[in-house]
Amino acid sequence: MNREIHRYEFEASVPADEIESTLLLAVLAVEGLHGKSRVRLDAKYCFDTDKHACVIDADTVVGQDISRIFTGFAIREFGESTFAVSRTERMPKTETEDLSA
Repeated sequence: MNREIHRYEFEASVPADEIESTLLLAVLAVEGLHGKSRVRLDAKYCFDTDKHACVIDADTVVGQDISRIFTGFAIREFGESTFAVSRTERMPKTETEDLSA
């Protein structure tokens, strides 16, 4: 079974704290669409400050919306050429697990 998981990798010039804030803003926006409970149940994402990378599980409608909104915010805030999005086959198992491809 293939899962839809999106991996975002940002250039080192993009401040990590701003990437993380943008991700959290996208999650907050999706709470407005689906409600806090549904986001808490259906959203899976993680961020690695050192690697300037984040992963969003887009296997649910909530996850797809987080990924779409985060992509839109990131394009507007940082520019299209400052990050790449790819699909990966798995989510990191823990928050501290390495986000290496």
